[in-house]
Amino acid sequence: MLKNYLKIAFRNIWKNKVFSAINIIGLAVSMAACIVIMLFVVYEKSFDRQHSKNIYRLDEVQKFEGMVAPQKVALSMFPMGPTLKNEYPEIRNYTRVNASTDMLVMRGQKKVELPRILWADSSFFSLFDFRLLEGERENVLKEPNTVVLSREYATNIFGNEDPIGKTINHYGSDTLALKVTGIMENVPANSHLQFDALFSFSSITRPDFMDNWGGNWLVTYLELAPGTNVASLERKFPSFLQKHMKGDNWKFYELFLQPLAEVHAKSTDITHDYINFQKFDQKYTYIFSLIALIVLVIACVNFMNLSTARSTGRAKEVGIRKSIGAQRLQLSGQFLGESILLCMISLVLAVLIVKLLLPSVSDFSQRKLDFSIFTNLRLLLIVLGGTVLIGIFSGLYPAAFLSAFEPIKVLKGTLRTGKSTFRSALVITQFTSAVFLIIATGFAVRQLRFMVTKDPGFDKEQVIIIPLDSKSGPKYASLKQELLTSPFVESVTGSQQRLGNNFHQTGVRFQGTGPVKEIASSQVIVDPDYLKLYKIKLIAGRNFEDTPGDNAKTYIINEALAKKLLQEEPTLTLQSLIGKRFGFGGMDSLSTIVGVAEDFNFNSLHHKIETLCLFNQKDWGYSEMSVRIKGTQNEQAISAIKAQWTRIVPDQPFTYSFLDEHFAELYRADTQVSEIVGILAGLAVFISCLGLFGLASYSAERRFKEIGVRKVMGASVAGIVALLSGDFIRLVIVSILIASPLAWWAVSTWLHDFAYRIDVEWGIFLSAAVLAVLVALATISFQSIKAALMNPVKSLRSE
Repeated sequence: MLKNYLKIAFRNIWKNKVFSAINIIGLAVSMAACIVIMLFVVYEKSFDRQHSKNIYRLDEVQKFEGMVAPQKVALSMFPMGPTLKNEYPEIRNYTRVNASTDMLVMRGQKKVELPRILWADSSFFSLFDFRLLEGERENVLKEPNTVVLSREYATNIFGNEDPIGKTINHYGSDTLALKVTGIMENVPANSHLQFDALFSFSSITRPDFMDNWGGNWLVTYLELAPGTNVASLERKFPSFLQKHMKGDNWKFYELFLQPLAEVHAKSTDITHDYINFQKFDQKYTYIFSLIALIVLVIACVNFMNLSTARSTGRAKEVGIRKSIGAQRLQLSGQFLGESILLCMISLVLAVLIVKLLLPSVSDFSQRKLDFSIFTNLRLLLIVLGGTVLIGIFSGLYPAAFLSAFEPIKVLKGTLRTGKSTFRSALVITQFTSAVFLIIATGFAVRQLRFMVTKDPGFDKEQVIIIPLDSKSGPKYASLKQELLTSPFVESVTGSQQRLGNNFHQTGVRFQGTGPVKEIASSQVIVDPDYLKLYKIKLIAGRNFEDTPGDNAKTYIINEALAKKLLQEEPTLTLQSLIGKRFGFGGMDSLSTIVGVAEDFNFNSLHHKIETLCLFNQKDWGYSEMSVRIKGTQNEQAISAIKAQWTRIVPDQPFTYSFLDEHFAELYRADTQVSEIVGILAGLAVFISCLGLFGLASYSAERRFKEIGVRKVMGASVAGIVALLSGDFIRLVIVSILIASPLAWWAVSTWLHDFAYRIDVEWGIFLSAAVLAVLVALATISFQSIKAALMNPVKSLRSE
């Protein structure tokens, strides 16, 4: 019996080549899309799942006066970890980490750059389950000046030599010699903590750090006892802060705990999150899953539509089988089996598509996606099980529909299927989904273009960023002087922080006409030429003067801070702020405001412009140098800059990046979302059109004789095309009317997450509607025109 069913199934597939091809291609493409999205979602959800302990990250909410809004930060204070452990039995252990810039180390005469470094407490390996290949987990970071290297960098530095007990030196420092006490396996890519070396925290800490309540510069992780009521523990934190912080400073902070498994995917609203590899918004993984599911449903709808539309072709088969004793359940099983078989054929094609495209998808998403279906039994069972479910879902209605035919009507030739309201509803469902995704894609692309092209208030083009460290930083003045002599260099400046990041915040004091006011503001230390290089406009006052008397005694504030100060002193004007006393706690005395800069987006457009003060403190040095190059001769300019660097800092490697690349990286997640939604929308339209093509083909075939009669009676080609296309276009128009309000709601909700966003304009809705109608017409027209141009003699010859 099974052999007979298979034979019939294959014959039916071969007999209806066009319709079978449409179903197989549609299902294969949609299944491939679902598999890729599944791999992406599984990868995202795997972040930090390799650790067995109950670990939480300690985060803060900072709510200083003068801030646009309270700000969540991924930073905490040095004393918090050990103090919390001592005072709350729910907290079993803690560890603290701090990221460092890349470091050049030496072993003998060999120099190796360590690109990713973390300073960590000795308890690091007690909390995290990173695999330690050599060394004792409790002791590898216990002593000062010790280091644990990744397997890769241990090999890079020592080759085949055993590193344990050996020493590496920080190039440029005569005092920092690091003893290798451990070797660990390379950090897996699905860890939000990424590092090539761990340095012992005790190398840089001092006992007085335990009194530093208020300095936020590291990340604290806590191990909680199993079964701890996290909400109850968090309610104790305000009294903890009040107990340890001076005065009323505790009121400016809140503490909250974030499960380790949520750090990667639920931190998009948390700033100063410097140690969070490939941070991604979890809601987008759900959106991708939903859209992929929609695409799959569209393909299943095609199967239902085409199967029921061609029901008359199998009516006699059903009638004969029923007349010789076949039960409805047997017939339903047969048709479901054919549906599952078709899905299995589609799966083979889908696997080939995934295997071909996955390397490109991995490069685009920057994820190491692996589709090891032939070696991973669990994955194989999931894919096969999913395919069977798709086959059942797709074939359930056609099986019920076909098996319900009455044999007497079939054999007498009185069976009439006519128009199907359900089939029309399925077409509307398909195109509603497709139009919805077209609109969503249009807005996603426009919002991304808006963020990329919007004037941020400074010029980031042709700017090279060169990191500085303890070796090159002291030579900044010499580097600047020499670089300015190059014909390729327009200007040079230095700063302690990079545009496109969260700037550090501090408490500042302002004295207008009354008593001193204390508020909070972002701050950045800059070279006097900072505004000149970045072409930031002044709306009041003057720029910094590159003179010793101006060093660290003058401030330039942005418009946002100026407005805040004017709120504090309503009698003042923008111009009268110039010369007013202003500064922050580390200064000997209050300094003065010398200028007000036009607001510029020093962070991404996801965030509103915060209050900001810029000041020049040469003695504190700069962490990077910005060089604006002339013209478009980038290669020559970089070569010239490198030559000057090599001459002045001969033993320090020259590394650089373009600032616009940094901003492109800043919006990479938005770019990925935009492109993935666009690709899935294209697939939805493509699969919907496949189904529409199949239905149009069937409609033209079913009305073959009617078209011949109409042509004999004088009907024009245009009239027949309109006749065949009209019903489908009406369904597409209904789809547009349903999709538009749904898309408006979804897009408005999504755009609300952006501080700076485009308006929800009806132009995109209109464009999507026109595109959907044109695509539908193009799909239908081939079959409609072909039917309209046929010779009527052929259709009437049999009459």
